[in-house]
Amino acid sequence: MNTSLIRLAVLLAAVAAPLSVHAKANCPVHPKSDWLPEADARARIEALGYKISKFKIDGQCYEIYGRDKADRKVEIYFDTKTLAPVKTEVQK
Repeated sequence: MNTSLIRLAVLLAAVAAPLSVHAKANCPVHPKSDWLPEADARARIEALGYKISKFKIDGQCYEIYGRDKADRKVEIYFDTKTLAPVKTEVQK
C-alpha cells in the first residue's frame, strides 16, 4: 500500500476517534415488542418535569433534547423498556 495512503488513513482515524467519545449511550438491548411506546415514553418523561424539544430513537435508546426543571439544557438517553436514564448531559 502506498505510504501516503497509510498516513492519510492514520490521520483520519486520529481525527475520528475523539468524535466517537461523545457518541451514543450504551443502552440495553430489548426486543422492540418490549419497548415502551414512544407516546407513553414522552408523556412519562414530561411528567418528570422535562420540556422536550426533540425526541428520537438513537440505536437502542430513546433520546431527548430539552430542558429540565431548572431550565437547563439537557440531552438524555433513556432505556427503551424501563425509561431508566442511561446517559445524561446537562449544560450548566
